Amino acid sequence: MTAPARWLAALGSAITLTACAGTGGTAAPTTRQIDVSTAVPGEPVTLTLAYTDDPPTKALIEGFTRQHPNVTIKPQQTPFNDYIKSIKLGMSSDQPPDLAQYNPGAMNSLVPAGLVLDLGPWSKAYGWDKRFPPASLEVLSSDKSAKRFGTGALYAAPGALSVLGVFYNKKIVKEVPKTLAEFEAAMGKVKDSGTAPLSVGALQVGGFQVWNALLNVTGDVDAYRSWVYGASGATIETDSARQAAQTLIDWVAKGYIPASANATADSDAQASFAQGKSAFLITGNWAAAALEKSMGGDVGFFLLPGKNVASGASVAYAISSKTKNPNVAAAFLDYLSSPEAAKIQFEAGFMPVDTRTALGGGGLPQEIATAFGPVAQSNGIVPFPDFASPGMIDKLTPGVQGLISGKTTPQDFLRSLQTSWDEHHGS
Repeated sequence: MTAPARWLAALGSAITLTACAGTGGTAAPTTRQIDVSTAVPGEPVTLTLAYTDDPPTKALIEGFTRQHPNVTIKPQQTPFNDYIKSIKLGMSSDQPPDLAQYNPGAMNSLVPAGLVLDLGPWSKAYGWDKRFPPASLEVLSSDKSAKRFGTGALYAAPGALSVLGVFYNKKIVKEVPKTLAEFEAAMGKVKDSGTAPLSVGALQVGGFQVWNALLNVTGDVDAYRSWVYGASGATIETDSARQAAQTLIDWVAKGYIPASANATADSDAQASFAQGKSAFLITGNWAAAALEKSMGGDVGFFLLPGKNVASGASVAYAISSKTKNPNVAAAFLDYLSSPEAAKIQFEAGFMPVDTRTALGGGGLPQEIATAFGPVAQSNGIVPFPDFASPGMIDKLTPGVQGLISGKTTPQDFLRSLQTSWDEHHGS
């Protein structure tokens, strides 16, 4: 917290918090008064932070506590497969973590149960609407039922950003495509040379990431956001979504997507690309560190061309409604948007929350940052489709597998997605 304004004493504002006590938030609500402040007190303070992703959480904790040596933040890491279940139980316990890594889709039960704070007062005090990319806050905002995003209260703050794009092998591809047609032409040229154009791990999430990337550049951004956010009457059964699904089918027919994709895990697709067995890999920047380690300067990155739009998400953190130190926890969240935190996020392989910070260096991370910056600054980040309903990922993965195998039509694929959406949001 380098700006002098952040060292000011309490702003004099206060909020009244109503939260549900007990497991699942079923007990009677309790009311609590919180004096909102941007000051970090000088006496010793200890917070706990529950999380699952390794980078960049520990490094961010270290950066914040260097600035505030009287503050101790104890990290509590849980493997991903166990985290969602354990954090729901932990946040409803009598001694929950003060801060918790937050996923707006999987953890939306915390909001109606009153287990996480509405961060609006601190957002206003710190000016987070000017410090965080708008789209990164939208998906962390919801109504009290946690069924509609992009509205209501803010329940978490982003700690690092990710973006979906295209990695390419510079030994195989000499020029970055500028249009979707040029990208398809490049894949055709690679195929004619005897190399696989695209590695796809459709056994897991890699398949629907290809469809998602296509939808980003062919679809109506506002209509797609409305659907993921749960706006009344929204639908994914649109001409552009059908076009994206049909394009994926066409790529299979042309041999751009391998016939073995449905039996290929994400890690195997990434390894195949890293070994030079394919020219392109569509995935997120979370793969950058491993790919650069394997390929050195031979790997590059660009956003699928067509629009200045890309799917992205963030490592995000929420504050427990039971914490004894909400202002210190909020100060940590504010630190996440600082230039110092930006460098930590960047070095951990993520895109920084402060997209205007000069990061220096070069290589693959710089290519990703160069591609991502204009998208973030123009509000071109859109959420991933699995945020649209709790069961959506269970429709996306097998649905795209059906498109690849030829057993599912675009219409049936989109109908399955919309059915999941209707069941959650109401048709």
